[in-house]
Amino acid sequence: MLTEDRSHDTIEHGMQPEDTPELRALYKGFEDESLIPLWTQLGDLMPMTPKSKAVPHVWRWADLLPLAEKSGELVPVGRGGERRAIGLANPGLGGHAYVSPTLWAAIQYLCPGENAPEHRHSQNAFRFVVEGEGVWTVVNGDPVRMSRGDLLLTPGWNFHGHHNIANEPMAWIDGLDIPFSQQMDVGFFEFGSDRVTDNATPDFSRGERLWCHPGLRPLSQLQNTVSSPIGAYRWEFTDRALTEQLLLEDEGQPATVEMGHAAIRYVNPTTGGDVMPTIRCEFHRLRAGVETATRNEVGSTVFQVFEGKGAVVMNGVTHKLEKGDMFVVPSWVPWSLQAETQFDLFRFSDAPIMERLGFMRQMVEGQ
Repeated sequence: MLTEDRSHDTIEHGMQPEDTPELRALYKGFEDESLIPLWTQLGDLMPMTPKSKAVPHVWRWADLLPLAEKSGELVPVGRGGERRAIGLANPGLGGHAYVSPTLWAAIQYLCPGENAPEHRHSQNAFRFVVEGEGVWTVVNGDPVRMSRGDLLLTPGWNFHGHHNIANEPMAWIDGLDIPFSQQMDVGFFEFGSDRVTDNATPDFSRGERLWCHPGLRPLSQLQNTVSSPIGAYRWEFTDRALTEQLLLEDEGQPATVEMGHAAIRYVNPTTGGDVMPTIRCEFHRLRAGVETATRNEVGSTVFQVFEGKGAVVMNGVTHKLEKGDMFVVPSWVPWSLQAETQFDLFRFSDAPIMERLGFMRQMVEGQ
C-alpha cells in the first residue's frame, strides 16, 4: 500500500509508463479521437487540496476611482455598452474580467443627470456603496435609493436601470455571479426600455416599506422566494447590529464571532437563508488591534474596506488596506485580518454554491 507521501508523489508527478513507439502511437490515437487519459491529468484534475488559478490580489480605491472618473469623461452610458462598469480582472485568470472563477466585481460610475438603460439578465447582482449618494436604482419598477453603506439587490431576471439626480457623479461596486453563469451556460439577457421606467426618488422603496420591520412578515407574502424581496439593506441597521454585538461582548455576553470581531450576514426574510442563491453577503467589524484567526475556505471571497485601516494576510503576505480597497481570496488560500483602527469591511462570496453542492470545507487555525 502506498503511503500518503507516495500517493501525493504519484498524483503530482505521475508514475508514467515507459516511453515506447507503441505508447506514442496509443497517445496519437487518443488525440485523433479527442480523448485524454486520466493518468496524465490526475494531478491537475484531482489535487490534494484546491489549487485555484486565481491569485490573491488587492485593488486600491485610490487607483480605481480616478480611472472610473476618466471613464466618465470619455465613455458614454447607453444602449450597447449599457453600463460604465469596470471589471476587476484577477491576474491569474488570463485576461477575463473575473475577480474569481465564480464571481465578478466592478466599480460602476454614473455622472450627474445620466440614466443607465433598463435591462435584465439571468445573473444575480448586488451593489454596495462605499461613499456618495444621489443615484436611484429602479428594480422591476421600484425605485431604490442608493446611499453610503447600503447593500442593494438585483436578483436574476429582474429589470433594472439607474438614474443620477445629483450634481455630483457617484461610484459604487457591483458583484455578480457572471463567471459561474457563463461556465454553466445558463445566461439569458433582455433589453428593457431605453430609460429607467420610474424616475421617482422616494426615501424608501416599496419593498422596504413592506418587508423591513424587524421580526414581522406580511401575511400577503407568505410564499418563500429564491432571492430576498428586500431591495436595500440600510447602513443604519447594519451599523447598529455590529455596535450592539460589541457592546454585548463588553457585558460578557457571547455575541461576536471571535473576541473583538463582530459580523452580520444579510438574509432573505422569507427563508432565513442567503439573499441570493449564488452569492452570500456579510459585513465585518474589528476593534482596533484585533487579529482574526487564519482561515482556509473552499470557494472564493471578495472584501471591500468600508472604513478604517488595517491589513489582510494572504498566503503569508501582508497587504496594508485603507478605505475602498478591495481584495480577493481564492479557494483554500489561508487568510486573516488585522485591524489598525476600527476596521469595517463588506464581504461577498460564492458560499451558497459551495454549500448546496456539498463542496464547502473550512479550516480555522486553533480549532
